[in-house]
Formats: sequence, structure tokens, C-alpha cells
Amino acid sequence: MRDLIPLLVAHGAAIVFAITLAARVGAPVPAAPLLVVAGGVGMSGRVSLAVVLLVSIVANVIGDAVWYQAGRWRGHRVMKLLCRISLSPDTCVRQSESILSRWGGSSLIAAKFLPGVSVVAAPMAGALGMTWQRFLAFAIVAALIWSAVFLALGMVFSRQIDDVLSVMTQFGTVTALVIAIVLGALIGYRWAKRRMMLSDRYAPRISVHELRERMQRGDTPVVIDVRSQIPEYANEPRVPGALAYTLAQLPHVVRDLPRDREIILYCSCPNEASAVRGARILGEHGLHRTRALRGGLDAWLEIEAASPLGEAPIAAPSLNAGCAR
Repeated sequence: MRDLIPLLVAHGAAIVFAITLAARVGAPVPAAPLLVVAGGVGMSGRVSLAVVLLVSIVANVIGDAVWYQAGRWRGHRVMKLLCRISLSPDTCVRQSESILSRWGGSSLIAAKFLPGVSVVAAPMAGALGMTWQRFLAFAIVAALIWSAVFLALGMVFSRQIDDVLSVMTQFGTVTALVIAIVLGALIGYRWAKRRMMLSDRYAPRISVHELRERMQRGDTPVVIDVRSQIPEYANEPRVPGALAYTLAQLPHVVRDLPRDREIILYCSCPNEASAVRGARILGEHGLHRTRALRGGLDAWLEIEAASPLGEAPIAAPSLNAGCAR
């Protein structure tokens, strides 16, 4: 562990750039702790804090820009890619979408400090149509704040950093074992939680084929679009006749929903995370005939492109202004 300090002294800028860039594109590497150590080493004058700050900002912006452009090109399909490389991206996508819809570009700053969400925020901004100029402005500010915070922590605790590295060196095997056990337990917990959410026992699903068949027969259930109500979604197609309510609004509109008809919820998120959450919310308020649309809006649009239903979407009703998001 103590070899980290000589390594930083010899190749500080390159190491900080490489690790930070890797973290921004989604690799599980400790970019923030490395900046803290670099801040402590910088207090002794062995590395340039200004250079470390600059390369950290550049690496952050480059990494975020890659995901942002991927979001612009492929939209929510990028989120499905993140699902394959992460244990809980579905929840992070929902949180990121909610943060972006509330705070706009400034949410990129807050997302930097939220594990998981920080990776999803950039492609989400691209998918939601944020302009390059606006994205770069907020990305640079976010990178500056994030880098400065962790460098400052290292500067404040510079004396303690060397002591901590010494202890970790002395008990290196034990430390590595403890870290491995904790990480293993965390991964196991998230994997089990995700498998539970994917189960129909947690929240029943309905396929797009079954929903279309029912609509063609005239046996149309109540369909609810639970995506965030943001301008970028206003002109996007919906499932015909779908109502638009956010997850936060669902408890306020329960009394307006019929209890003698099935309710189908959909979103554009991985693993139908928001739709599943919405079904659980309605169930808690006594509406148990609810299902999530498997594959969400993407699956619906795919089958519509191949064989249109032949029914124009119905505009969603206006919502009470007092409903919380």
C-alpha cells in the first residue's frame, strides 16, 4: 500500500487520469480514494495539486461525454447495456431520471456523489435530449466540484493518510480479506434483491402481445405511463389511451382509478423497474389487479413498428397542479 505514494510522485497525473477515466466509464476502480491520497501527497509538494485537479476534470468530462453521446445515439437502449454490467442499474436509472427531471442540468453535479447514479446520469442526459453545450457546461462544473472536494479532503487529512497506508501495509492480507468479504456480501445482497424484483411473484408482468390482443378484442385495461413528466417525453409516442402519472402522483390518483378493471403500468427503464414500483404502490393502496408491461415502451414500439395496432394515441388527461412529482 505504501508503494502508492512513490507511484503517485513518479506518475501522479497519468495515474489519476487513467483511474478517473476508467471510473467514469463504469469500471469498479477507486477514483475518489485515489484523489484523497493525491491531495494528501500534494500537501507535501511532491505532486502538483493544480495538475492533478486539471487531469481529473479532463478525465471526468471525457468519460461522461462518451456516455452522453451513447445516450444521444441509442437512447434508453444504453440503459439496457448498463443492466448487463451492473447489479442495480434499473433503480439507478429511475433515480437518475427523477433527479434530471427535477433539477435539469444541475442534477449532473449531485449525481457525481451518488454511486451508480453518477454513471447513468450522463447517458440519461443524452437520451433526454440535453444539448451538447448545456451538457458540457454542467459536466465541467460537476467535475471541478467533485475533484476539488476529494482533493480537499486529502489536504485536510494529509497527516493521517500516511498512517492509514502504513496500517494497511502491516495488515495487508487481513485488510484485503475483510474488503473481499464485505464486497462479496454486498454483491450477493444486490443480486438476490434484483432476482426478486425480476420475479413475477414480486410484481406480475404482461407481455406486449397479450396487451395488444386484449386491446384488439375491446377488452382494454387501464394503461398508465409512469415515466417522469419531462418535456423530452411530451412528443414521444405512448401506448394508445395511456394515462400519464409519475410514481409520486400514483397515491394521489388512486381514488380516480377503477377497481373493476386491470391496470397495466409501463416505463422505459431496465427490468420495468418503475412500472414494478408503481404496481407495488397501487397494491399498497388496495388496487391489486395490476401488472407491469414486460419490456416497457420499447417492446411496445417494436411490435407496433412491425404491425401497427391502427389506433391513434389518446392524449393523457391533465393532472392536478397540487400533485407532487
